[in-house]
Amino acid sequence: MIISFLMNVCSLTVSPKPIFSLISYCGKPSCWLMACRKWRNRSLGFSSWMCFILDLFCLANLVLSNEVSSESPTIQHQDRNSSLVAGLNVTDVHEHMMRLNKAAVKSIQSPDGDTIDCVLLHHQLAFDHPKLRDHKLQEAPSSWPDGVLQESESSKASEEVLQLWHQVGRCPAGTIPVRRTKAEDVLRAASVEQFGIKKSPPVTPKLTGDPQSLSSYGHEHAIGYISGYQFHGAQASINVWRPRIEVSKEFSLSQMWLLSGSFVGDLNSIEAGWQVSPELYGDSNPRFFTYWTRDGYQSTGCYNLLCSGFIQVGNGIAIGASIAPVSSYSGAQYDIKILIWKDPRTGNWWMRYGQDSLVGYWPAALFTHLRGYATMIEWGGEVVNTHPRNQHTATEMGSGRFPQQGFSQASYFRNIGLVDGSNQLHSPANLRTLAERPSCYDIKSSYNSNWGVYFYYGGPGQNPGCR
Repeated sequence: MIISFLMNVCSLTVSPKPIFSLISYCGKPSCWLMACRKWRNRSLGFSSWMCFILDLFCLANLVLSNEVSSESPTIQHQDRNSSLVAGLNVTDVHEHMMRLNKAAVKSIQSPDGDTIDCVLLHHQLAFDHPKLRDHKLQEAPSSWPDGVLQESESSKASEEVLQLWHQVGRCPAGTIPVRRTKAEDVLRAASVEQFGIKKSPPVTPKLTGDPQSLSSYGHEHAIGYISGYQFHGAQASINVWRPRIEVSKEFSLSQMWLLSGSFVGDLNSIEAGWQVSPELYGDSNPRFFTYWTRDGYQSTGCYNLLCSGFIQVGNGIAIGASIAPVSSYSGAQYDIKILIWKDPRTGNWWMRYGQDSLVGYWPAALFTHLRGYATMIEWGGEVVNTHPRNQHTATEMGSGRFPQQGFSQASYFRNIGLVDGSNQLHSPANLRTLAERPSCYDIKSSYNSNWGVYFYYGGPGQNPGCR
């Protein structure tokens, strides 16, 4: 009946044929939003009240589809229908997607449902940042940390880890791969403004003492850390798993943090690793991710390329894309190597993924404290526990096994390194560890000649000792 009504009204200004194009634009209900908006924008004769009816029509179809309902197995928002109507405007969602999704010279359909757009290097979102509009692109670092090449030669026996979209294509030279933002990605967020943004951490008195303690806010960690010096970079090889996430608003990640500031509103942070986040990505795949902020997660920075800031130069790795293959119990183990370091000449913070994939850099202009150096580096795991029914959830960290179970059972960080002020890469001499709730998630560090400084970490979450 709604479609018939729309056809009758639309016939006053346009042919009724487009309404059937709207319906058949694509098979998935998640495409309704973009289809509606695309067709509506072509229908210049529509009055404002007709546009409003079409907006409601689009939302109704999205709400009725199970892709964003509380019954979806991977997106379990109990109040999603009401928030769609009350909290998210169709026009706002569409305009935000238009800002994020730049024109592509080629698009690749990944087996996991992602679309990877190959965007011209000079057209990427980063250059929309007000501090970067006159930025001169740095195509390569002026130098690498001493010790990187020698370490790389000794590590070629490790299992190769790629991304799922590599199975069906690659982006051409002169472009960067960007995971396309879909309507349902934005609709899972509390608001357009909060899409891709971390929640603010609590205040920590000082950065040079113990690291951030977030357990009272639902964030729990098992980390190794070093502080009290001037750091110009860090690296690690991080074991990749697919941890179980019990509640869709929770996540599990394994990453490095390069930190500087006081945690009192002026924290600067550069972060990279892998994460499983159904709320952010809509699935349970482990994905390579980044994050940055210069004001303690208040109003600057974001995940991946979901805001302007990070400048990507490489065409091999898509930030936010699924990692494959992943490790298995008593089976093959796969890890990703991440190196982040400060360019001694420009002050930009560069990132390399794997042995030879130069991803890009965070410009020095984005930061305050990190224009100089980091004063703390952390490596390890983090989960969010929403504590439903006043009980700890069974969201896993790492492999979901405790570190005492060792290789092929527990998750690990190996070949942990830091870059000092003379641009030398070496192992930390005094790595400390912290597990806020060791009965839920724990960490055990050690050293050997092959892995250098390393640790096993993780756990299952809820268990007889973790309630």
